[in-house]
Order: sequence, then C-alpha cells, then structure tokens
Amino acid sequence: MSEATPPLAARQNGHAVAEPGKYLTFKLGHESYGIPVLKVREIIRLCPITLVANMPAHVKGVINLRGKVIPLVDLRTKFGLPVTLDNERTCIVVTQIASASGGARLYGIIVDGVEEVAHFTDADLEPTPDFGGAIDAQFITGMAKASAGVKMLVDLDRIWAADCAALPDPRPPQPE
Repeated sequence: MSEATPPLAARQNGHAVAEPGKYLTFKLGHESYGIPVLKVREIIRLCPITLVANMPAHVKGVINLRGKVIPLVDLRTKFGLPVTLDNERTCIVVTQIASASGGARLYGIIVDGVEEVAHFTDADLEPTPDFGGAIDAQFITGMAKASAGVKMLVDLDRIWAADCAALPDPRPPQPE
C-alpha cells in the first residue's frame, strides 16, 4: 500500500470501520451484506419464534436454542427494506457479541439466505458512502468489492447497542 492511500481505518472517523478478514455474506432482498465470521456462532433454520410484547417492529421475539433464550432481530425490517415472505432459504444467524459487562451474549439475526464465507483484503474495502437516509449508514462499517458486486458490511455491535434497552434479557434473573 502506498503512502498516498492510508488504511481504511485511518480514512473514516466516528464509528467502527470494516477490517480485512473473513466475512459471512448473506442476502436481504436483492442486496448482499456481510458480518465478521468470528462473530458467527452458528446458522440455523427458521424455527418457532416467541413474540415479546412492546418490542420495536424489527425485534421479532426470542427462540429457544438448546435451552438458551436468544433474542431475534430482523435486519430487513431494521434497515427499512420491504417485507417479504419467509422461504426455504430464510434462516437465523446466531451471533456472539461482547456485552457491556465484559461477557458475551448470543443474538440471532433473520436473513433471507446465506451466501458464502468471503475473505476481503484492505484493497477490497471502501468507506461507507452517504446513503441519504435509505439505510442508516451508522450500522454499515464499509463496502467490500467482490466479483459478484458489492457487499455492505454490517456493524452488529452498533445494532445491538442501539437496541439493547428494547431487547429481552436472555439471562435468567439473579437472586438478590
């Protein structure tokens, strides 16, 4: 890399930026997105969802995954994309995100389909452009150029932080 082209992290201020590495890519509608593969715990089929009252529209509820209660967010709804019917490719990506208390919490994201694990180098990454309100760019860490187009890289930590107060706490209550 030449001195004239600083790394992506040095070119963007204010929020997290995409870093080179492996990303799980998935579809929301006709667009492709990616999340760091190290945040992915597993991918499961869509299963029965327990609704939780008074949640924002994009918080779909919770699931029971082998005895653990996991909150679910529908990224399509979160990003203001048109609603579509679930199909055989619709699935839940279970992610593990660091919590404010220092531990890790599991969250699920509903996606229209998983594509692949892709490796993006610094040369593949570009800063997030201004979307003009179509998608809240604060949740996008950057763009990755791929042979099949462009993938938007999602900032899961920022999504969970923004929704933290609204999401049900999957941990059992602690005795006082």
